[in-house]
Amino acid sequence: MRYRVMNLTRNTLLADQASRADTFMERFKGLMGVEDLALGHGLQIAPCTSIHTFFMKIPIDALFLDASLQIVDVCHAMAPWRVSRVYFEAKSVLELPAGTAAASKTVAGDRLSFEPVSP
Repeated sequence: MRYRVMNLTRNTLLADQASRADTFMERFKGLMGVEDLALGHGLQIAPCTSIHTFFMKIPIDALFLDASLQIVDVCHAMAPWRVSRVYFEAKSVLELPAGTAAASKTVAGDRLSFEPVSP
């Protein structure tokens, strides 16, 4: 299933082709091995309170979300081979191409929506 992710606070589109990783193996693999994350694509990992970028080839923006899809924190352009801090209030993380958060002026406190996209 693909999702359209909107920043409701700023009325901006963050991704029109986001997917969700919610099984152990999907969460474990995440974006490892991805060589290019195109604009408009993203991955929501749930449940998740912290991430790493081991074995990744690209930097990403990581938006940590609480249960109401409000952004707890934004990690901008997280480079490969890094580890985020633990966000105990986070329930998921949305990984986007590096620069997406800054370009859309997305910040902590903004609220997102995920709408299914028909295949």
